[in-house]
Amino acid sequence: MMEANLPGLDLDRLGDYLRRAEPTLAADSFTAELARGGRSNLTYFVTAANGQEFVLRRPPLGHVQATAHDMAREYRIMSALAPTAVPVPQTFHLCTDVEVLGAPFYLMERVIGDVIQSEKQTAALGIDRAKAISHHVIDTLVALHACEPDQIGLGDFGRTEGFLERQVSRWSKQLEGSRSRDIAGIDDLLHKLANSIPGTQRNSIVHGDFRLDNCIIGANNEVAAVVDWEMATLGDSFTDLGLFVVYWDGLSQIVGNPVANGIKPEYGFPSASDLLQRYALKSGSELSHIEWYIAFGYFKLAVILEGIYLRFSQGQTVGPGFAEIGPLVEPLVSCGHRALRGE
Repeated sequence: MMEANLPGLDLDRLGDYLRRAEPTLAADSFTAELARGGRSNLTYFVTAANGQEFVLRRPPLGHVQATAHDMAREYRIMSALAPTAVPVPQTFHLCTDVEVLGAPFYLMERVIGDVIQSEKQTAALGIDRAKAISHHVIDTLVALHACEPDQIGLGDFGRTEGFLERQVSRWSKQLEGSRSRDIAGIDDLLHKLANSIPGTQRNSIVHGDFRLDNCIIGANNEVAAVVDWEMATLGDSFTDLGLFVVYWDGLSQIVGNPVANGIKPEYGFPSASDLLQRYALKSGSELSHIEWYIAFGYFKLAVILEGIYLRFSQGQTVGPGFAEIGPLVEPLVSCGHRALRGE
Protein backbone atom coordinates (compact mmCIF):
# COMPACT_ATOMS: atom_id res chain seq x y z
CA MET A 1 0.00 0.00 0.00
CA MET A 2 1.35 3.40 -0.99
CA GLU A 3 1.62 5.85 1.90
CA ALA A 4 2.56 9.49 2.30
CA ASN A 5 5.13 8.62 4.99
CA LEU A 6 6.60 5.43 6.42
CA PRO A 7 8.91 4.70 9.38
CA GLY A 8 12.40 5.81 8.38
CA LEU A 9 11.22 7.82 5.38
CA ASP A 10 9.97 11.39 5.73
CA LEU A 11 8.86 12.21 2.19
CA ASP A 12 8.58 15.94 2.80
CA ARG A 13 12.21 16.08 3.92
CA LEU A 14 13.20 13.88 0.98
CA GLY A 15 11.41 16.23 -1.43
CA ASP A 16 13.09 19.31 0.04
CA TYR A 17 16.48 17.62 -0.24
CA LEU A 18 15.99 16.49 -3.85
CA ARG A 19 15.00 19.96 -4.96
CA ARG A 20 18.41 21.12 -3.72
CA ALA A 21 20.64 18.15 -4.52
CA GLU A 22 19.08 16.20 -7.40
CA PRO A 23 16.51 18.31 -9.28
CA THR A 24 15.99 15.62 -11.95
CA LEU A 25 14.29 13.48 -9.28
CA ALA A 26 12.38 16.29 -7.58
CA ALA A 27 8.58 16.55 -7.65
CA ASP A 28 5.74 18.36 -5.90
CA SER A 29 4.97 15.32 -3.75
CA PHE A 30 5.79 11.64 -3.28
CA THR A 31 4.19 8.43 -2.03
CA ALA A 32 6.11 5.33 -0.95
CA GLU A 33 5.75 1.64 -0.22
CA LEU A 34 8.03 -0.54 1.92
CA ALA A 35 9.32 -3.42 -0.21
CA ARG A 36 8.45 -6.93 0.94
CA GLY A 37 11.24 -9.20 2.07
CA GLY A 38 13.51 -6.51 3.51
CA ARG A 39 14.94 -7.91 6.76
CA SER A 40 18.09 -5.80 7.03
CA ASN A 41 18.51 -2.58 5.09
CA LEU A 42 15.16 -0.97 4.32
CA THR A 43 13.99 -0.64 0.73
CA TYR A 44 11.20 1.69 -0.36
CA PHE A 45 9.50 2.09 -3.73
CA VAL A 46 8.98 5.83 -4.19
CA THR A 47 6.57 7.34 -6.72
CA ALA A 48 6.60 11.03 -7.60
CA ALA A 49 3.46 13.02 -8.36
CA ASN A 50 4.58 13.12 -12.01
CA GLY A 51 4.68 9.31 -12.16
CA GLN A 52 8.43 8.91 -11.97
CA GLU A 53 9.50 5.89 -9.87
CA PHE A 54 12.73 5.06 -8.09
CA VAL A 55 13.98 2.97 -5.16
CA LEU A 56 15.37 4.36 -1.91
CA ARG A 57 17.64 2.27 0.34
CA ARG A 58 18.60 3.15 3.90
CA PRO A 59 19.85 1.30 7.02
CA PRO A 60 17.45 -0.20 9.57
CA LEU A 61 15.95 1.98 12.27
CA GLY A 62 18.07 0.66 15.14
CA HIS A 63 20.83 -1.81 16.19
CA VAL A 64 23.33 -1.29 13.36
CA GLN A 65 26.54 -3.33 13.35
CA ALA A 66 29.63 -1.20 12.74
CA THR A 67 30.58 -2.89 9.46
CA ALA A 68 27.09 -3.42 8.07
CA HIS A 69 24.54 -1.26 6.29
CA ASP A 70 27.12 0.88 4.44
CA MET A 71 25.12 2.78 1.85
CA ALA A 72 28.21 4.21 0.14
CA ARG A 73 29.63 0.73 -0.49
CA GLU A 74 26.38 -0.52 -1.98
CA TYR A 75 26.14 2.52 -4.19
CA ARG A 76 29.78 2.27 -5.26
CA ILE A 77 29.72 -1.38 -6.27
CA MET A 78 26.52 -1.12 -8.30
CA SER A 79 27.86 1.96 -10.07
CA ALA A 80 31.12 0.14 -10.84
CA LEU A 81 29.38 -2.99 -12.14
CA ALA A 82 27.09 -1.06 -14.48
CA PRO A 83 29.28 -1.53 -17.61
CA THR A 84 29.98 -5.24 -16.93
CA ALA A 85 28.03 -8.41 -17.74
CA VAL A 86 26.54 -8.35 -14.22
CA PRO A 87 23.03 -6.79 -14.34
CA VAL A 88 22.50 -4.12 -11.67
CA PRO A 89 20.04 -1.23 -11.23
CA GLN A 90 21.15 2.18 -12.46
CA THR A 91 22.27 4.34 -9.54
CA PHE A 92 21.02 7.94 -9.28
CA HIS A 93 22.19 9.62 -6.08
CA LEU A 94 23.97 8.95 -2.78
CA CYS A 95 23.22 11.08 0.30
CA THR A 96 25.57 10.82 3.27
CA ASP A 97 23.94 13.68 5.19
CA VAL A 98 22.18 11.99 8.12
CA GLU A 99 20.19 15.16 8.82
CA VAL A 100 17.89 14.42 5.87
CA LEU A 101 16.39 11.05 6.87
CA GLY A 102 18.32 10.20 10.02
CA ALA A 103 20.75 7.94 8.13
CA PRO A 104 22.64 7.82 4.82
CA PHE A 105 20.60 6.62 1.84
CA TYR A 106 20.78 6.23 -1.91
CA LEU A 107 18.42 6.29 -4.86
CA MET A 108 18.42 3.88 -7.77
CA GLU A 109 16.34 2.68 -10.69
CA ARG A 110 13.27 0.56 -10.06
CA VAL A 111 13.90 -2.50 -12.22
CA ILE A 112 10.79 -4.16 -13.64
CA GLY A 113 10.62 -7.90 -13.06
CA ASP A 114 9.71 -10.64 -10.62
CA VAL A 115 11.26 -11.23 -7.22
CA ILE A 116 10.58 -14.89 -6.48
CA GLN A 117 10.00 -15.25 -2.75
CA SER A 118 7.34 -17.89 -2.21
CA GLU A 119 6.41 -21.45 -3.10
CA LYS A 120 3.27 -20.13 -4.77
CA GLN A 121 5.51 -18.32 -7.25
CA THR A 122 7.92 -21.20 -7.85
CA ALA A 123 5.13 -23.71 -8.33
CA ALA A 124 3.54 -21.50 -11.00
CA LEU A 125 6.69 -21.13 -13.10
CA GLY A 126 6.57 -24.45 -14.90
CA ILE A 127 9.47 -26.85 -15.36
CA ASP A 128 11.06 -25.14 -18.37
CA ARG A 129 10.99 -21.65 -16.83
CA ALA A 130 12.30 -22.88 -13.49
CA LYS A 131 15.26 -24.56 -15.17
CA ALA A 132 16.01 -21.54 -17.37
CA ILE A 133 15.86 -19.13 -14.44
CA SER A 134 18.10 -21.40 -12.38
CA HIS A 135 20.75 -21.49 -15.09
CA HIS A 136 20.64 -17.73 -15.58
CA VAL A 137 21.03 -17.18 -11.84
CA ILE A 138 24.13 -19.37 -11.47
CA ASP A 139 25.58 -17.97 -14.70
CA THR A 140 25.19 -14.48 -13.24
CA LEU A 141 27.29 -15.55 -10.26
CA VAL A 142 29.92 -16.87 -12.67
CA ALA A 143 29.90 -13.49 -14.43
CA LEU A 144 30.31 -11.64 -11.14
CA HIS A 145 33.26 -13.75 -10.07
CA ALA A 146 34.86 -13.26 -13.51
CA CYS A 147 34.95 -9.46 -13.14
CA GLU A 148 38.42 -7.99 -12.65
CA PRO A 149 38.14 -5.53 -9.74
CA ASP A 150 41.08 -3.39 -10.89
CA GLN A 151 39.48 -2.86 -14.29
CA ILE A 152 36.26 -1.38 -12.88
CA GLY A 153 37.73 0.72 -10.09
CA LEU A 154 37.20 -1.75 -7.25
CA GLY A 155 40.78 -2.82 -6.64
CA ASP A 156 40.62 -1.33 -3.14
CA PHE A 157 37.12 -2.60 -2.32
CA GLY A 158 38.48 -5.26 0.07
CA ARG A 159 41.59 -7.18 1.13
CA THR A 160 41.84 -10.72 -0.16
CA GLU A 161 44.82 -11.75 1.98
CA GLY A 162 43.56 -13.57 5.07
CA PHE A 163 39.97 -13.11 3.91
CA LEU A 164 38.51 -16.31 5.35
CA GLU A 165 40.22 -15.80 8.71
CA ARG A 166 38.84 -12.27 8.88
CA GLN A 167 35.39 -13.50 7.86
CA VAL A 168 35.31 -16.01 10.68
CA SER A 169 36.49 -13.33 13.10
CA ARG A 170 33.99 -10.79 11.77
CA TRP A 171 31.01 -13.10 12.06
CA SER A 172 32.13 -14.13 15.51
CA LYS A 173 31.97 -10.44 16.48
CA GLN A 174 28.62 -10.07 14.72
CA LEU A 175 27.33 -12.94 16.83
CA GLU A 176 28.55 -11.29 20.02
CA GLY A 177 26.88 -8.04 19.01
CA SER A 178 23.56 -9.79 18.39
CA ARG A 179 23.36 -12.05 21.43
CA SER A 180 20.24 -11.82 23.54
CA ARG A 181 19.67 -15.51 24.42
CA ASP A 182 21.39 -18.91 24.46
CA ILE A 183 21.67 -20.65 21.06
CA ALA A 184 22.42 -24.37 21.25
CA GLY A 185 25.51 -25.45 19.28
CA ILE A 186 26.44 -22.11 17.78
CA ASP A 187 29.69 -21.67 19.71
CA ASP A 188 30.77 -25.22 18.88
CA LEU A 189 30.06 -24.63 15.20
CA LEU A 190 32.10 -21.43 15.26
CA HIS A 191 35.00 -23.27 16.94
CA LYS A 192 34.98 -26.05 14.32
CA LEU A 193 34.86 -23.56 11.45
CA ALA A 194 37.70 -21.50 12.90
CA ASN A 195 39.90 -24.58 13.23
CA SER A 196 39.35 -25.96 9.71
CA ILE A 197 39.64 -22.91 7.42
CA PRO A 198 40.57 -24.10 3.89
CA GLY A 199 43.06 -22.48 1.53
CA THR A 200 41.49 -20.09 -0.96
CA GLN A 201 41.34 -21.31 -4.57
CA ARG A 202 40.25 -18.03 -6.14
CA ASN A 203 39.45 -14.46 -5.11
CA SER A 204 36.95 -12.15 -6.77
CA ILE A 205 34.19 -9.66 -6.11
CA VAL A 206 31.76 -11.47 -3.82
CA HIS A 207 28.13 -10.44 -3.35
CA GLY A 208 27.94 -11.82 0.17
CA ASP A 209 24.22 -12.76 0.05
CA PHE A 210 23.67 -14.17 -3.42
CA ARG A 211 20.38 -16.05 -3.75
CA LEU A 212 17.31 -16.33 -5.98
CA ASP A 213 15.29 -13.61 -4.26
CA ASN A 214 18.15 -11.13 -4.53
CA CYS A 215 17.79 -11.42 -8.30
CA ILE A 216 15.05 -9.62 -10.20
CA ILE A 217 13.89 -11.94 -12.99
CA GLY A 218 12.96 -10.32 -16.30
CA ALA A 219 10.34 -11.36 -18.84
CA ASN A 220 12.85 -13.53 -20.75
CA ASN A 221 13.72 -15.56 -17.61
CA GLU A 222 17.11 -13.86 -17.39
CA VAL A 223 18.37 -11.94 -14.38
CA ALA A 224 17.34 -8.31 -14.95
CA ALA A 225 19.23 -7.08 -11.88
CA VAL A 226 21.09 -8.33 -8.81
CA VAL A 227 20.23 -6.31 -5.70
CA ASP A 228 21.08 -6.13 -1.96
CA TRP A 229 24.84 -5.56 -2.21
CA GLU A 230 25.30 -4.56 1.44
CA MET A 231 27.73 -7.43 2.19
CA ALA A 232 29.77 -7.20 -1.03
CA THR A 233 33.57 -7.12 -0.88
CA LEU A 234 36.66 -8.72 -2.43
CA GLY A 235 37.42 -12.23 -1.21
CA ASP A 236 37.05 -15.97 -1.63
CA SER A 237 34.54 -16.71 -4.41
CA PHE A 238 33.35 -19.90 -2.75
CA THR A 239 31.82 -18.01 0.17
CA ASP A 240 29.11 -16.92 -2.28
CA LEU A 241 28.66 -20.53 -3.39
CA GLY A 242 28.37 -21.90 0.13
CA LEU A 243 25.62 -19.47 1.08
CA PHE A 244 23.94 -20.01 -2.30
CA VAL A 245 23.66 -23.73 -1.52
CA VAL A 246 22.16 -22.94 1.89
CA TYR A 247 19.45 -20.82 0.31
CA TRP A 248 18.89 -23.03 -2.73
CA ASP A 249 18.10 -26.38 -1.17
CA GLY A 250 19.60 -26.51 2.31
CA LEU A 251 16.74 -24.60 3.91
CA SER A 252 14.27 -27.30 2.84
CA GLN A 253 15.63 -29.27 5.81
CA ILE A 254 13.92 -26.81 8.16
CA VAL A 255 10.20 -27.56 8.41
CA GLY A 256 7.99 -24.48 8.30
CA ASN A 257 10.86 -22.21 7.28
CA PRO A 258 9.34 -18.92 5.99
CA VAL A 259 12.47 -17.77 4.11
CA ALA A 260 12.64 -20.79 1.78
CA ASN A 261 11.46 -20.12 -1.75
CA GLY A 262 9.90 -23.42 -2.75
CA ILE A 263 12.93 -24.44 -4.80
CA LYS A 264 11.95 -28.06 -5.39
CA PRO A 265 12.87 -30.59 -8.11
CA GLU A 266 9.20 -31.32 -8.79
CA TYR A 267 8.83 -27.69 -9.89
CA GLY A 268 11.71 -28.04 -12.34
CA PHE A 269 14.56 -26.61 -10.28
CA PRO A 270 17.96 -28.28 -10.61
CA SER A 271 19.57 -29.30 -7.34
CA ALA A 272 22.24 -27.13 -5.79
CA SER A 273 24.72 -29.89 -6.63
CA ASP A 274 23.79 -29.64 -10.32
CA LEU A 275 24.20 -25.87 -10.27
CA LEU A 276 27.56 -26.16 -8.51
CA GLN A 277 28.69 -28.44 -11.34
CA ARG A 278 27.51 -25.86 -13.89
CA TYR A 279 29.40 -23.15 -12.00
CA ALA A 280 32.55 -25.29 -11.91
CA LEU A 281 32.36 -25.97 -15.65
CA LYS A 282 31.71 -22.37 -16.68
CA SER A 283 34.22 -20.83 -14.26
CA GLY A 284 36.94 -23.45 -14.61
CA SER A 285 36.96 -24.03 -10.84
CA GLU A 286 37.40 -27.17 -8.79
CA LEU A 287 35.06 -26.99 -5.84
CA SER A 288 37.34 -28.42 -3.17
CA HIS A 289 36.32 -28.09 0.50
CA ILE A 290 32.88 -26.84 -0.51
CA GLU A 291 31.46 -28.48 2.65
CA TRP A 292 33.27 -25.91 4.81
CA TYR A 293 31.82 -23.05 2.77
CA ILE A 294 28.30 -24.47 3.05
CA ALA A 295 28.65 -24.87 6.83
CA PHE A 296 29.97 -21.31 7.06
CA GLY A 297 26.94 -20.21 5.04
CA TYR A 298 24.63 -21.76 7.63
CA PHE A 299 26.56 -20.05 10.42
CA LYS A 300 26.41 -16.65 8.71
CA LEU A 301 22.68 -16.95 8.09
CA ALA A 302 22.10 -17.97 11.70
CA VAL A 303 23.98 -14.87 12.89
CA ILE A 304 22.11 -12.62 10.45
CA LEU A 305 18.74 -13.91 11.60
CA GLU A 306 19.76 -13.57 15.23
CA GLY A 307 20.57 -9.91 14.60
CA ILE A 308 17.18 -9.46 12.95
CA TYR A 309 15.53 -11.22 15.86
CA LEU A 310 17.26 -8.83 18.27
CA ARG A 311 16.05 -5.75 16.36
CA PHE A 312 12.52 -7.20 16.21
CA SER A 313 12.49 -8.03 19.92
CA GLN A 314 13.50 -4.43 20.65
CA GLY A 315 10.85 -3.00 18.31
CA GLN A 316 13.49 -1.45 16.07
CA THR A 317 12.52 -2.80 12.66
CA VAL A 318 9.42 -2.76 10.47
CA GLY A 319 7.62 -5.18 8.15
CA PRO A 320 5.69 -8.46 8.42
CA GLY A 321 7.05 -11.94 9.20
CA PHE A 322 9.56 -11.17 11.94
CA ALA A 323 7.92 -13.35 14.59
CA GLU A 324 8.97 -16.48 12.65
CA ILE A 325 12.64 -15.48 12.37
CA GLY A 326 13.86 -16.33 15.88
CA PRO A 327 12.90 -20.05 15.86
CA LEU A 328 14.95 -20.64 12.69
CA VAL A 329 18.34 -19.90 14.25
CA GLU A 330 19.00 -23.16 16.12
CA PRO A 331 17.91 -25.38 13.17
CA LEU A 332 20.34 -23.47 10.96
CA VAL A 333 23.13 -24.18 13.43
CA SER A 334 22.27 -27.90 13.33
CA CYS A 335 22.39 -27.85 9.54
CA GLY A 336 25.84 -26.25 9.73
CA HIS A 337 27.13 -29.10 11.87
CA ARG A 338 25.72 -31.67 9.42
CA ALA A 339 27.29 -29.85 6.46
CA LEU A 340 30.71 -29.94 8.11
CA ARG A 341 30.31 -33.69 8.52
CA GLY A 342 29.49 -33.96 4.80
CA GLU A 343 25.91 -35.05 5.43
